[in-house]
Amino acid sequence: MTLHALAAGFAPYEALAETLIPFATEGDDGSHDIAHILRVFRNAMRIHAQEGGDGTVLAAAVLLHDCVAVEKNSPLRTQASRLAAEKASKILAELGWARPAIGAVAHAVTTHSFSANIPPETLEAKILQDADRLDAIGMVGAARCFYIAGRMGSGLYDPIDPLAKNRPLDDKTFAIDHFETKLFKLAEGFQTAAGRALARERHERLKQVLDLFIDEI
Repeated sequence: MTLHALAAGFAPYEALAETLIPFATEGDDGSHDIAHILRVFRNAMRIHAQEGGDGTVLAAAVLLHDCVAVEKNSPLRTQASRLAAEKASKILAELGWARPAIGAVAHAVTTHSFSANIPPETLEAKILQDADRLDAIGMVGAARCFYIAGRMGSGLYDPIDPLAKNRPLDDKTFAIDHFETKLFKLAEGFQTAAGRALARERHERLKQVLDLFIDEI
């Protein structure tokens, strides 16, 4: 797919997307690739349509929120969003963006991460955080969980005690433990009303995924 064709998926911010897509991702992580960026953008636009905010700032923040790749098992993981914000700021400065707009994008990028644990203060930052977390729950969230587990060399589940009834949860060793350690907790922390409504739907789907998975083993 050409850059122009891919950028068209980011309407009505196609021109901005065509400029920023080359910087949007690095590495080969299929859970944080351009498809993820596009899904987050679509989530963000759904929320933005109801909540408002600066669409250009939001679109730029979405496009650059994962512009620095840090593996899930890296000791730098909690710094990933800060590093991405620094890189995003440099990119936008070179493109001639005004300092307040750069700061707004950087704040959204910094605070979107679950690992960073920094509260978002602006509407655009709240929307980006919600949009990104929507991609971690529901059917896609389950698929990404299993993908990352495979990438990290984890097993799918403990064959003796899959639901960890008599052992500590260990999502570094077993993929489905991540549902309880993190994924099922995400729906409680959404920042916007529109995001919370979407999260409730996807949370229920995520629960169904685990129920069906357990039924088959």
